[in-house]
Amino acid sequence: MKTIFIVDDNDTNLMTAKTALDGTYKTFALPGAARMFKLAEKFTPDLILLDLDMPEIDGFEAMRILKEDLRLKAVPVIFLTAKNDPESEIRGFEMGALDFINKPFSPPVLVKRIEMHLETDRLVKESQAAVREIHNATIRVIADMVENRDKVTGGHIERTQLYLEILINELLQTGTYTDEIDKWDLGLLLPSAQLHDVGKIAISDLILNKPGKLTDEEFKEIQLHCTYGENIIDQIIATTKDDGFLHHAKMFAGYHHEKWNGKGYPRGLSGDNIPLEGRIMAIADVYDALVCERPYKKAFTHEKAVEIISNDRGTHFDPKLIDVFLNIEKEFNSPFVTSLINASRESSCV
Repeated sequence: MKTIFIVDDNDTNLMTAKTALDGTYKTFALPGAARMFKLAEKFTPDLILLDLDMPEIDGFEAMRILKEDLRLKAVPVIFLTAKNDPESEIRGFEMGALDFINKPFSPPVLVKRIEMHLETDRLVKESQAAVREIHNATIRVIADMVENRDKVTGGHIERTQLYLEILINELLQTGTYTDEIDKWDLGLLLPSAQLHDVGKIAISDLILNKPGKLTDEEFKEIQLHCTYGENIIDQIIATTKDDGFLHHAKMFAGYHHEKWNGKGYPRGLSGDNIPLEGRIMAIADVYDALVCERPYKKAFTHEKAVEIISNDRGTHFDPKLIDVFLNIEKEFNSPFVTSLINASRESSCV
């Protein structure tokens, strides 16, 4: 059942709307915007009916606050108003209002207008979901093409994406870096991590698949995959409208080998100067490299990998992120992730 917030300082309007909508929708009658924001901390509505003229926080100010909240900004808003004021309507539409309904309103008309808008919103979201599915499938194919060239890191992309999701969920649970993470669309960010090694497509197969330790010159060439990856993504950005996906992909590609102490590559950035995406990916990337076999090393146990990463707290890795990692490190060694690693070994990709 869809949830609707009805926000109006007039009790009669509240009860009229609630009576008309109850039974078809789950409704909350709220006498002001402050109560709406308080309730929105617990529930995200499917639609908000918002009175334009209210004391303390009027409809326009409430709308502005909604649009600045990452979680609430996509919620459709219909303004309720007793004014016949074209200027107010224009301002409301410019702010992102879905519609205006004049008061006093007819309950049957209110119900039909809401039905129409929610159905339209459903169809739009289904269309967006279909586009995103195609988008993610295309990126997955590109990522697979890169991974298939690099015969020593099979399954790496899928595993690091899982590690990222575990880390970010715990960051949100612990309130770590949430000021930044709350601005991210995780539906875009997590798939974009698949492109963190896209720059390897420009690296020689002889270096990527060398059955032994790299020389200093070969390692310098491998290091260029970060810059190559950024350049590739920049070329895509230049020819399309970036919805945030490519921005995150660029951060992952360009910064996942930077180190907290400034001794990483390609820029030698340190501390908070390294984008958060890069600092998180660094943990996922290194953990996967440690627990997987390489031509120049055996696979470390989960416990040894955790010890190595923990010891690099404040040198290679962001200390706050390591504290979070240590809360949930056992999830990195879950049966599902272990099965992915074993499958990679069996296919002789590691």
